[in-house]
Amino acid sequence: MTQEQWGQIRQDLRQVLGQNNFTAWIEPLQFQSLTDGIATFNVPTNFMGNYLTQNYADTILSSMNSAGVAVRRIQFVVASRQQAKAQAAASAATVAAANKVESPVSADRPGDMDLPGAPLDARFSFDRFVVGKPNELAHAAARRVAEGGPVSFNPLFLYGGVGLGKTHLMHAIAWELHLKSPHLNVVYLSAEQFMYRFVQALRDRKMMDFKELFRSVDVLMVDDVQFIAGKDSTQEEFFHTFNALVDQNKQIIISADRAPGEIKDLEDRIKSRLQCGLVVDLHPTDYELRLGILQSKVDAYKLQYPELQIAPGVLEFLAHRISTNVRVLEGALTRLFAFASLVGREITLELTQDCLADVLRASDRKITVEEIQRKVAEHFNIRLSDMIGPKRVRSFARPRQVAMYLCKQMTTRSLPEIGRRFGGRDHTTVMHGVRKIEELKIKDHQMAEDLELLRRALEA
Repeated sequence: MTQEQWGQIRQDLRQVLGQNNFTAWIEPLQFQSLTDGIATFNVPTNFMGNYLTQNYADTILSSMNSAGVAVRRIQFVVASRQQAKAQAAASAATVAAANKVESPVSADRPGDMDLPGAPLDARFSFDRFVVGKPNELAHAAARRVAEGGPVSFNPLFLYGGVGLGKTHLMHAIAWELHLKSPHLNVVYLSAEQFMYRFVQALRDRKMMDFKELFRSVDVLMVDDVQFIAGKDSTQEEFFHTFNALVDQNKQIIISADRAPGEIKDLEDRIKSRLQCGLVVDLHPTDYELRLGILQSKVDAYKLQYPELQIAPGVLEFLAHRISTNVRVLEGALTRLFAFASLVGREITLELTQDCLADVLRASDRKITVEEIQRKVAEHFNIRLSDMIGPKRVRSFARPRQVAMYLCKQMTTRSLPEIGRRFGGRDHTTVMHGVRKIEELKIKDHQMAEDLELLRRALEA
C-alpha cells in the first residue's frame, strides 16, 4: 500500500468517524508496512495502540479492504522512543479533545505495566466535570494531583454518596496523568479487583509477583475501598502495599462512599493511614449544580439530535425533582432525548412527566439525617463535629436541637435512631430537643424564620 492510498483511506475514515475522533486517533497514525496481509502502523504510545485495537481496528480494516487493499489484520507498534515522545507531545491536545466525545468508550489503563487495571471511560475527563460549590474542593484537589510532580498530599481520599462524581474524578486524574506524564505507571482499579488479584496470587502461589507488581507503580488508584472492609487478609496486603508506596513517595488516590473513620470493619491502622492525607467530601449536589450538569448534557445531545427542541422549564423541573443521584439525572435526560427523537416530538413538560413517570416516582425527595446535620451546621456556622459532639454550650446545643427537630419532621427515622446519629444520645434527649424547638418556634420569630429557611434549603 502506498502513502497515497493511505491518504485516501484517511479521508474515508474522516467521513466515517467524524472530525473529533479522526483528529484524536487516526491522524497520529503513521503507516509503516504491509506484509503478508498484515498492515503495521506506528503509534506514539502503548496506550494509543491498545485503544485503537479495541475501538477502531475493525473500522480501519474495513476501509482498507473497501479501497482495494488486501489486508487481513492490523497491528500497532510503538515508534522509537524519540519519535514517540515527539508524537505524544503533538497529539496530547487532540487526545484530550477526544475525551469530550459523547459515545462511551473504554480503554486499557494508562502505562506500560504488565499489571492490567480497570477500563477507563473517555467521557470522564476534567473538561466534562461540572464544578459547583458541593464538589469544588474535590475537583481542585484532583486537579492538583493530576498535575504530577512532587506529591503534595498522600493519599488523596475522596468520599461521598452514589453518583456524586468520585469515579469521574478518579478517571479524569488517570487520563490527565497519562497525557502529561505518559512515562508514569498509573494503575486504576476497584477494591474488588485488588482483592480478586490478591486471592488469585495466593491460589497460584505468586505472592512475590503480586507484591512486586503493585509496589512498582508510580500512581495507585483504588475505587470503592470500603469493599475490603472485613476481609482480613486483603486488608493486611493493602496496608503493606500502601506503606511501601508512601515510603517511595508514590501517589495514592482512594475513593469510598464514606469517610475513613466511618467505614465499618476497616482496621484502625488502615483508617489511620487513610486519614493522614487529604480527605475530601463530595457533598450532595445542589439545584444550581444539577441544572449546570443538565445544560452541559443538553449541549452535547444537540450535536446528536440537532432537530430536537426542548421547552423552557424542563431542565429546571428535572433539576428540582431528581436531586439525589447524578447518574439517575443523566440517565433520565438520555431517555428523554431518545424517546423524543423516536416519536418526533418537542420535549415539553408534559412529555417529560409521561416519559419519566417511574424515575420521578422513585426520585421523590428523601432527606437524610446526615444532610440535615450538614445544612444546620452550615446555617449556624459551626463545625459538624461540634454539633454532634458532647459539648453542651448553648452555641452548639441549640443548633443540635434544631437538627433533631428537622430529623423528626422530615425523615422517617425513629427517635432512638436519630439519637444514635447525634453521638449516641438517648431518645429522651431527642424528645426534649424536639419539644424545645416546637416551643421556641411559636414565641421566637427568628427561630421560626431559621426553620423555614432550612426547610426550603433541604427541599430544594
